[in-house]
Amino acid sequence: MDVPRVLLNGPARRAGPPDPGRVRRQDALLAAGLALVDAGVALAVPVADGRQLTAVGWALLLGAHVPLIWRRSAPLGSFLVLIAFVLPYHAMDFHHSAPLAASLFGLFTVAVSGRPRRTVLVGACVVGLMLAVKFSAGMAEGTDALRISGWVVVVLLLGVYVRVHRQYLASVVERAERAERTREEEARRRVAEERLRVARDLHDLLAHSITLVGVQTSVAAHVLNADPGRLDRAAVAKALDDIADTCRAARGELRATLEVLRSPADDARGALPGVDGIPELVEAARTSGVSVRCDLEAAVVPVPAAVGAAAYRIVQEALTNAVRHGGAGLSVWVALRAVPGAVEVSVVDDGGGGGVGVDAAAVPGFGLVGMRERARSVGGVVEAGPRAAGGFEVRATLPLTSRGSAPDPAGSRPRAGLDLPEPAQGQEMPEPAPGRGGGNR
Repeated sequence: MDVPRVLLNGPARRAGPPDPGRVRRQDALLAAGLALVDAGVALAVPVADGRQLTAVGWALLLGAHVPLIWRRSAPLGSFLVLIAFVLPYHAMDFHHSAPLAASLFGLFTVAVSGRPRRTVLVGACVVGLMLAVKFSAGMAEGTDALRISGWVVVVLLLGVYVRVHRQYLASVVERAERAERTREEEARRRVAEERLRVARDLHDLLAHSITLVGVQTSVAAHVLNADPGRLDRAAVAKALDDIADTCRAARGELRATLEVLRSPADDARGALPGVDGIPELVEAARTSGVSVRCDLEAAVVPVPAAVGAAAYRIVQEALTNAVRHGGAGLSVWVALRAVPGAVEVSVVDDGGGGGVGVDAAAVPGFGLVGMRERARSVGGVVEAGPRAAGGFEVRATLPLTSRGSAPDPAGSRPRAGLDLPEPAQGQEMPEPAPGRGGGNR
């Protein structure tokens, strides 16, 4: 249902509770206006029944309008005080039509401001008392009272209708405001998610590229300083070419990321690299002097674009951490396996043989947090931690179906172990130590 714009954008919506002083002044003006109307009726309308007003009659008639000043702050109390003036007025047989406007407006206020049960009880008391008094004075008086009772019932029904209509409008405005708050919260949530996604994309891209450039620069510097008298120009040229290739790749991926961020399409994420880009990550890691073995069995399996992008970013971040923290003589195993209904990604390093998986003195970063967020965005899970034999392992399970069928991160799940032998020892790779954090990776 369309809500009237005035209900949503008008001043009443933002005005808050009304000013009591202003309400009192408005009711005082209304009471004065009704007093003028009733005084005009008393002066202009011929007396069909009763008698002309005296000083006492005028005092009672005008005094009956004074309680209407408090009709909104104390509707039932002001009506009872009004009745206290009207009853002796009618008992003295003054002009019976004169106080009619004030009496009916008091009844209307009671019906508008109170519950239907109270309205029925007040109306029944007023009508019953009036009929009892009038019929006791004669049948003609009782017949005239029945005619007036009809007007009393109409006023009460009108008051109930106005009350219900106000409640309906208030509920419509409340629902509209609640819907608007929900839209604002949704917009803020989307902005926060988008900022997080941008930060995650830029972190994955820049951290990986800068780490490789740093390692390759260190290699070139080592070649230059190792033996200046016998400079290996080919090695230096290769190191510089590797740096240039890394920069070009980073520039191209940064451009692709910015195009995705600028695109309004929901499926623009598909433009990001997927599992088919993992071999390039492996080759880039090898240019930094890391020994990398890979088993990309699942690379030939159709993988949704979002899942492929998550797998790519997880492998990228894991390789970046391995190169940054692994130490000299590092060996890394990268595997992409197809398991029932999911793809399992595993990146394991030996920490250069020294078990240095994490530099405890380093500043905490966002690598593991980003990997877990990547996996969670497609309904997957990530486990990461140091290995008992040294090094570090990252293992992620990414479902190929909808997010609702993702495994429970808190529960147990089958693990497809990577039976990859270590080059030096020929032993099976131990499982990662449970419960050990990923530190500053």
